[in-house]
Amino acid sequence: MRHSLIKAAAVSSVAALSLAACGGSDSTGDSTSAEGGSGSDVKACLAYDVGGRGDQSFNDSAAKGLDKAKDELKVETAEVEASQGENDAAREDRLNQLIESGCTDIIAVGYIYAKAVGGAAKENSDIQFAIIDDASEDSAGENVAQLTFAEEQGSYLVGAAAALKSKSNKVGFIGGVDVPLINKFQAGFEAGAKAVNPDIEVSTKYLAEDGSGFADPAKGQTAAEGMYDNGADVVYHAAGGSGSGVFKAAKAAKKMAIGVDSDQALTAEEDVRDVILTSMVKNVDVAVFDHIKAVTEGDMQSGNIIFDLKAGGVDYSTTGGKVDDIKDKLDGYKQEIVDGKVTVPTK
Repeated sequence: MRHSLIKAAAVSSVAALSLAACGGSDSTGDSTSAEGGSGSDVKACLAYDVGGRGDQSFNDSAAKGLDKAKDELKVETAEVEASQGENDAAREDRLNQLIESGCTDIIAVGYIYAKAVGGAAKENSDIQFAIIDDASEDSAGENVAQLTFAEEQGSYLVGAAAALKSKSNKVGFIGGVDVPLINKFQAGFEAGAKAVNPDIEVSTKYLAEDGSGFADPAKGQTAAEGMYDNGADVVYHAAGGSGSGVFKAAKAAKKMAIGVDSDQALTAEEDVRDVILTSMVKNVDVAVFDHIKAVTEGDMQSGNIIFDLKAGGVDYSTTGGKVDDIKDKLDGYKQEIVDGKVTVPTK
């Protein structure tokens, strides 16, 4: 489904685009490629955040968009993955390796690529770049599309769901890294919970100071166990692959958890799906696909393109039926945001 766009900065020749946090296993950064069919001379390439394909969350959503582009647009594709603890120079080298391999459209998945994208774009003005979740000056360029999302708005809705379902009046938030992007998830979640119950207690925990916070299920499980032990009965994570540990903790405690980026009641391990109340969905897959489609149509893109609730960029999921009884209330909150009656905080 195609969505309308809200543009926060100038966008050059933007085709209609449609529309998260985060990063499973360490990688060596080796690339894999898949040949597309005839009909396009575009080679679309993804540079994943830490965790890469298989994280059941942020990266997998981007991968879904790439796979769709390969199948439907018949473009050649390639993928590489960030390694744990690497620096900006290493990330830029990876992007340059993609260029050397023939990539004409390079999409960096995650704000950690901001400086690398900015540097590579300046040196390769004939290559189209895009970056997910960054709109800073570091990545800005005439050939760089900055694809960002109103995560705080979707988080507001799942915060409301948490408060409506909580029996203990205690809920929790677990973030991968304490940075402005993940702070948006926290701020929206807290605002949504307190809109339902001003007296609700919201516990917060960040897992690491670097990207490892998005790829450490053991830390996610420990953090969630602490929250459940202290009385929380719903925990929302914005921690990528670490979220699988949150789900395990919820299962053991017989409590509820909230997923992020993808509809995790569909993507998480089957034995924990029944504890997922809802997920805050970021349509990264559609953003990736539509960006690639625009490039195949000859449209070079630049500037910050924001995908918010009104544009369909973020939402809450209903898989499993656990929010069916409160859906009318959640949709009411959703409409208030779309109508501008509620402005969700970002920090």
